[in-house]
Amino acid sequence: MAAAMATFTLNDTITKAVSAELNIGEILLVRGLFAIVLIAALAVHRKALRPVRTLFIRPVALRVIGEIGGTLTYMAAISQIPLANASAIFQALPLVITLGAALVFGEPVGWRRWLAIAAGFIGVLVIVRPGAAGFSQAALLALASVGFCAVRDLATRVIPKQLPTVFITLLTTVTVSTSGALVLVPLGGWTPPSGHATGLLALAAVLILIGYQCIIVSLRTGDISSVAPFRYTALIWAMLTGYLAFGHKPDTAMLAGAAIITASGLYAFYRERIRDKLRPAASGPGLPPDGL
Repeated sequence: MAAAMATFTLNDTITKAVSAELNIGEILLVRGLFAIVLIAALAVHRKALRPVRTLFIRPVALRVIGEIGGTLTYMAAISQIPLANASAIFQALPLVITLGAALVFGEPVGWRRWLAIAAGFIGVLVIVRPGAAGFSQAALLALASVGFCAVRDLATRVIPKQLPTVFITLLTTVTVSTSGALVLVPLGGWTPPSGHATGLLALAAVLILIGYQCIIVSLRTGDISSVAPFRYTALIWAMLTGYLAFGHKPDTAMLAGAAIITASGLYAFYRERIRDKLRPAASGPGLPPDGL
């Protein structure tokens, strides 16, 4: 998970830099074409290809829809607001997954974790600042991306184990790249990319491959309550790369909101650990995966 956060943040930095030259649809398409070649080669090497109808398995389809929606909204957000702000809002994702696990899987969530979820959303409001002069609709796009990615991650947990991770990655990449082609014309059409932009997008494709693999493996093989706290390392990377690449310095509201969200999330994970220790050992196998 930590490796996935590092590679995804570096990819976000590249995307934000290239968005000054190309529209979001073209970035998704060009980057996706590079990624498809890499991932398809890996899938063939591992003999991981499966029938295309696999896409219509419900959890796989939900994961793909979540990935498409999350990618489009997040890329639109980071093209307009500082990377650290978007990343801080995105750190609410584990809390949203906790909420989703309770609603979808019926997992028990005590009053302390409900308070942590509420505090996390207060932290998001501090960053978004609705009604204030610093408010931006792009911040709402980052928040929408959180919702889509919660769907993606919850669906990942129930994907049949016999489906290879690399094949799921390939399906996701093909569909996200196709979505880029579909929105290309509405967003301004095709602009021939420079050699510099093409090289950066090729690098981003490699980072996406590494990130997809890491995050899917972590969610499918690791205990979710142990894995998820490492998402917060993305905030460190976002502040660092945002400052080095774009000169963005986090403001007080962003730092305060990020601190509230991070503290709320870590407390929720702590309460999850306490709950697991009190749970009888016989309740393990066969039950839905633990929520965050």
